[in-house]
Amino acid sequence: MASRTLLQFFHWYSPDGRKLWGEVADEAPRLASLGITDVWLPPAYKGAAGGASIGYDTYDLFDLGEFDQKGSVATKYGDRAGLEKAAQALMNNGIGPMLDVVFNHKMGADEKELVHVRRVDENDRTQISEETFEALAYTRFTFPGRNGTHSQFIWDQKCFSGVDVIEQPDEKGVFKLVNEYGDGEWNDEVDQELGNFDYLMGADVEFRNRAVCEELNHWGRWVCEQIPVKGFRLDAAKHIPAWFFRDWVGHMRDNVSDDLFVVAEYWHPDMEVLKSYLDLVDRQLTLFDVALHHTFHDASKQGSSFDMRTIFDGALVSAYPEHAVTIVDNHDTQPLQSLEAAVDPWFKPLAYALILLRENGTPCVFHPDLYGASYSDEKDGETHHIDMPAIACLPRLLEARQKYAHGPQTDIFDHPNCVAFVRYGTAEAPGCIVVMSNGDAGEKHVELGEDRAGTYIDYLGHLQDRIGVGADGNATFPCPAGGVSVWVRENG
Repeated sequence: MASRTLLQFFHWYSPDGRKLWGEVADEAPRLASLGITDVWLPPAYKGAAGGASIGYDTYDLFDLGEFDQKGSVATKYGDRAGLEKAAQALMNNGIGPMLDVVFNHKMGADEKELVHVRRVDENDRTQISEETFEALAYTRFTFPGRNGTHSQFIWDQKCFSGVDVIEQPDEKGVFKLVNEYGDGEWNDEVDQELGNFDYLMGADVEFRNRAVCEELNHWGRWVCEQIPVKGFRLDAAKHIPAWFFRDWVGHMRDNVSDDLFVVAEYWHPDMEVLKSYLDLVDRQLTLFDVALHHTFHDASKQGSSFDMRTIFDGALVSAYPEHAVTIVDNHDTQPLQSLEAAVDPWFKPLAYALILLRENGTPCVFHPDLYGASYSDEKDGETHHIDMPAIACLPRLLEARQKYAHGPQTDIFDHPNCVAFVRYGTAEAPGCIVVMSNGDAGEKHVELGEDRAGTYIDYLGHLQDRIGVGADGNATFPCPAGGVSVWVRENG
């Protein structure tokens, strides 16, 4: 079986025009040829901003671009027919569609309700006022444009634990809804940032309401009947009780497929926190390797002063490799976004070599790194224009993952600027020697073994040398300054 390789086929500033589903369908054959096995699609359902919504302002999970709601039928990415065509094109090319699941909150309610709330200290969510008062809040979702098609469930104040806007009195902040769930407290088994990180935005979903859980189980089964689904990316896992995703993922595996691939966005670099979360969800899923991403960011900023021998220190892929999805960047870390910590372009070939060609971890490629991106946005009162160049060698690195990233691995991390690792291949598939430097041009002496004689070339084409390996299996392999070379035996 081919090594699993994910592609996030969107970014925060993916162009408007409802063309993305068509692009997915058109690109499916090429992605298959590059070895992509799974494509992470953006939120496919209607957001509060309608056709302009990126998708994380969830309004109606059951509207996949099918109903005239929030000012449009189609989502930003296209209509339901386009989504179905895109998913089927992926499947026809042996690629699994992955859906982005945004369960934490809902936005764009259809009606206000009279609610009972308590004010919450925004900087310490455990500090909840004892004073309960009445106010109006947008907590009733009736989905009039859908009119009961696919689901007749109505979301109301009993389905939510908190809001950030109230009327009469008119205030903004964090407000705990007082209802029959939780005795006026937030959910447990969430991240401890700000004391308790249950609340994030909008109308915060109350998972202790069993009817809510049943509706989300129903949606999961339903959406997998509408389009082929091979996996899920779970949004905002820090804010959702771990017991809910433990049960929901288990329900989906029992009712849809026992081999669904699931990765949760638990954006935290601390290994003990991630280990605790993995234990709480019964190790049923993978997590993004946040610590490794931040190390890549730091390494790209520090240049040759960064010690490459430490590149995997503290990384999830080092501690729990079977649960690590490794990334270079994503839609939240790209320039001008909320978690901005973009990796500089010069370092991305090194970073991608480190996640694509090694034994451990499941790598995820970011759309702009394969296709490039150009966009503008406001930040700090100014308009900024961003160009994210495509990483020229990334297609070759993806091909190398398929062709040469095989067999046992040996690391040669013996210099602060120049490091290497060797994949020795198997009886059926060849290996490679990966050498990289964040400073001057470097080289590594490698002992390959007696059966590795031949001429070796840089598969990436960064160097034109032809390295001869004699009968003893020893040779020295170079790499360019601030770059990476992947040495493979010529003619296989």
